[in-house]
Amino acid sequence: MSKVCEITGKRAMFGNNVSFSINKTRRRFNVNLSKKRFYIPEEDRWVTLKVSAKALKIINKRGISAVLKEAKAEGLVK
Repeated sequence: MSKVCEITGKRAMFGNNVSFSINKTRRRFNVNLSKKRFYIPEEDRWVTLKVSAKALKIINKRGISAVLKEAKAEGLVK
């Protein structure tokens, strides 16, 4: 399973660990993801999505139906 938000499309970034002696080694900045169930009243069903913390705030603000419609238009959700 990939670490990608199903609403915003956020994925892991890469960068460097920089030590005191300025040695650089590659590292990974993971996304703050959590698996969450949402109820869609129009379809009368539950949907499980892997969403980032930012996506949760967006869903709370706009509503799950509107957010899913936008994500489908962008091709992020099936």
